[in-house]
Amino acid sequence: MMTDLYQLTMMYGYYRENKMNQQVVFDLFFRKPDSMMSSYAIAAGLEQVVEYIENLHFNNEDIEFLRGLNLFDEGFLKILSEFKFTGDIFAIPEGTPVFPREPILRVKAPIFQAQFIETAMLNIINHQTLIATKASRVVHAAMGDSVMEFGLRRAQGPDAGIYGARAAIIGGCSSTSNVLTAQMFGTAASGTHAHSWVMSFDSELEAFRAYAKCFPNNCLLLVDTYDTLKSGVPNAIKVFNELRAEGKEPVGIRLDSGDLAYLSKQARKMLDEAGFPKTKIVASNDLDEDTIWHLKAQGAKIDVWGVGTALITSKDCPALGGVYKLAAEESCGVLVPKMKISENPAKMTNPGYKKVVRLFEKASGKAIADLIMLDDEVIDESQPLEIFHPIETWKTMTVTDFTYRELLVPVFVEGKKVYENIPLTEIAAYSKRELAKFWDEYTRIIRPSEFKVDLSKKLWDMKNELLKNHRKISVK
Repeated sequence: MMTDLYQLTMMYGYYRENKMNQQVVFDLFFRKPDSMMSSYAIAAGLEQVVEYIENLHFNNEDIEFLRGLNLFDEGFLKILSEFKFTGDIFAIPEGTPVFPREPILRVKAPIFQAQFIETAMLNIINHQTLIATKASRVVHAAMGDSVMEFGLRRAQGPDAGIYGARAAIIGGCSSTSNVLTAQMFGTAASGTHAHSWVMSFDSELEAFRAYAKCFPNNCLLLVDTYDTLKSGVPNAIKVFNELRAEGKEPVGIRLDSGDLAYLSKQARKMLDEAGFPKTKIVASNDLDEDTIWHLKAQGAKIDVWGVGTALITSKDCPALGGVYKLAAEESCGVLVPKMKISENPAKMTNPGYKKVVRLFEKASGKAIADLIMLDDEVIDESQPLEIFHPIETWKTMTVTDFTYRELLVPVFVEGKKVYENIPLTEIAAYSKRELAKFWDEYTRIIRPSEFKVDLSKKLWDMKNELLKNHRKISVK
């Protein structure tokens, strides 16, 4: 029932028009929103899409509710009561860098089924891909430092907190403060204590000693409740010396306010002089990739970054803009290509039953370009391959000494799941490896270059033929 009503009204229309078993192809992809500065996104959410499809059904309460809307006849409601997905779904694996306009997910199924699953799949893929992408930007800005996801209290609801944290791990975060996400997906949980802990004791030193007593092997102290440099760090050093006398080593300190560049430099100096050069300095306080980037440029002595609100809400880009569009429909046993035509070129879709191929240099292993092709096309690696910009067609490139990989993999075939879920930590490791296959100009934070996403000549010809036929019909 997590769907838009118009999915059900369209399904009812297909039922009434005897079209419900017509085979169709839909593509799920995203258009780059103006506020999204990345040249890429990190695909995420596939595991939850699989769970949704596997458990998709209407129970008696659902049918009664729909009956009460007085929109549907009993024959339609009976069909819904027996609903089951029987089609094919191919998807790009979670953690893969993806680009605008290329299908992240491809559905081939009866239109009655393919139409219905649109809303839920977009809800899942849009959200997790958005947060994974934001996390990837934050992690990139941290330049190898660990980033902890701290966003649960600011997430837009419990599910956004849970699955946003999951997506953040895919995007490169090392841990999450969200205990339920850590439990559900087997990832690391992290956290220290709040200012309220310090304030609940008669003195800061007493609070630090109590915390060290509770966690002698994991002592990381928040030092900015009162005065970071005159009180917090000196008291932390006292407690660290007491720990060391007991044979324990402290983890570090956390800064949550003030001038993080200045305070971290001074705190690092104080800790080093006191004999604690290996203690970590953790920073939080409304961080995002831009702030981290500038703090790094200022030489801030910060080892670990805790990022909350800006990450879990993707504050500067609140929506991915993913869409789900009809690409082909069956007629007389043949899939006929379909495309949306618009005065806005960005909103025109690519027709047909397609796949996505990523080309790599043999020598470096780096990605060259992505090619959206019709599914039956074949690439010969032994021959030069000419690719061209799909709009500015004079921009061409001949690729030699390359390898390629098809990105879409089978998830459901004839309604049966054929995809094995992957542990979250493995998805995160895979994502890191895949992102490393791109040159820095495509992944940089500021003004990244646009990665080549081209159409095969055959697909380009098909698209232009459909446009030409549309113009002929329009003139008539």
